[in-house]
Amino acid sequence: MSDLRDAAMNSKAWPFEEARTLAKRYAKKPPEKGYVLFETGYGPSGLPHIGTFGEVARTTMIRRAFEVISDIPTRLICFSDDMDGMRKVPDNVPNQDMLHANIQKPLTSVPDPFGEFDSFGGHNNAMLRRFLDTFGFEYEFYSATEFYKSGQFDAVLKRAVEKYDDIMKVMLKSLRDERASTYSIFLPIHPETGRVLYVPMKEVNATDYTITFDDEDGREWTLPVTGGNVKLQWKPDFGARWAALDVDFEMYGKDHSTNTPIYDRICEILGGKKPEHFTYELFLDENGEKISKSKGNGLTIDEWLTYASTESLSYFMYLKPKTAKRMHFDVIPKAVDEYHQQLRAYPDQDAAGKVNNPVFHIHNGNPPASTMVVPFGMLLNLASVSGAEDKETLWGFIRRYAPDASPQANADMDQAAGFAVRYYNDFVKPTKVFRAPTDLEREALQELRAQLAAYDGALDDEALQSIVYAVGRDRFDPLRDWFKALYEVLLGASQGPRFGGFIALYGVQETVALIDQALAGELV
Repeated sequence: MSDLRDAAMNSKAWPFEEARTLAKRYAKKPPEKGYVLFETGYGPSGLPHIGTFGEVARTTMIRRAFEVISDIPTRLICFSDDMDGMRKVPDNVPNQDMLHANIQKPLTSVPDPFGEFDSFGGHNNAMLRRFLDTFGFEYEFYSATEFYKSGQFDAVLKRAVEKYDDIMKVMLKSLRDERASTYSIFLPIHPETGRVLYVPMKEVNATDYTITFDDEDGREWTLPVTGGNVKLQWKPDFGARWAALDVDFEMYGKDHSTNTPIYDRICEILGGKKPEHFTYELFLDENGEKISKSKGNGLTIDEWLTYASTESLSYFMYLKPKTAKRMHFDVIPKAVDEYHQQLRAYPDQDAAGKVNNPVFHIHNGNPPASTMVVPFGMLLNLASVSGAEDKETLWGFIRRYAPDASPQANADMDQAAGFAVRYYNDFVKPTKVFRAPTDLEREALQELRAQLAAYDGALDDEALQSIVYAVGRDRFDPLRDWFKALYEVLLGASQGPRFGGFIALYGVQETVALIDQALAGELV
């Protein structure tokens, strides 16, 4: 452990860089509360998407990195702002009319359009927790509704009344004149309609901790700020939550970054110490647009898990968090294969190499051995040429290529074979486009066929790759045109696997038959 801690103190892996910054916060003395508190926030206005998961996954990576370099205990809170008013109806959920009838009510007061939980907020909270639980995250779930109504937030709400003018000064600097004229940090919950009201305050009373306002019909109301009668606007809520819980670390997306000074200052006004921050770039959909909960664009959590393992998703989350990345179905095969490459490399790395390896952070310093004997990308090509409808078909080829492999001994391989068949049928098969070879390509394919037909060696990737390479080297410049031709003519794709490895897996005589089909025009 000492070697790992020493390596971690010098590691350039971003979780350790953030952990070291956080450790400086308590370099002189440990926190009075007895632990370092990590928080991640969630707005349950729509179905959870992968970006939501990524926030918890990355925060956990920093938390575990902190635990390597420090002996201070840690906690992680996942805080759901489920008391937020439903400002618009997500277009990817049922019962739209019912939801429109409940607009501006707190999400935990809106009926569940799916009819499964006591509220829409409860439904979306349950979906988030279900997914976090499948990953084995260690976290504590906090509901803003419970937090406000139980009195846990009362002390900070009272301080917000006492410091109302100071907080308003911070907020008004960031608002346009029109918005500033009616703005208040407090949002009352209407006693009759149950709606969250965006109305100016007539009075904020620090004697009895009440607010007075007119509702939309001009009727005057006075409510205590405590007991769930009032919630804070989202920007003040950020800082107030940090102060109330004594949060030490929170990360959020780039779209929040300009508000960081506001969150920090409000936290300090309310008597808290601003936490350490980490701002990550946002995920983009296939068109390069920001992924949105309400639009439902981009990959959902369940969609990724339909085609790949949870660990591959964690790997994707680890990579370059400060770089905007497209998150569409086509990123899955690469993520799967790179994840297993890192698993295979890990056992032979020294301590410095281990703490810089993504799988160290994905598996909390204890990554498993990879049992993938065939890359995921290769499985997709195998499914393509074999027309596989089930993973058993792929196992017929895998066993010949790796006789010692089995579904029982190679669980990763077995799972990936099932994913590959599903991915192939849903994404590769509909887009396959074969073409006829040019005269030069036909000549090269005939030569490759002749050499493979005469081959009597073992199913060796390198020996077969040498044959493919030699045939192309004498005819194509650049050589990549030869491999591109192989993919387009034989596989119906613009790119593909290392071809010698593909022949070894698919079979020499099977590849000869495939070339015959292409030369006869049967694939086009």
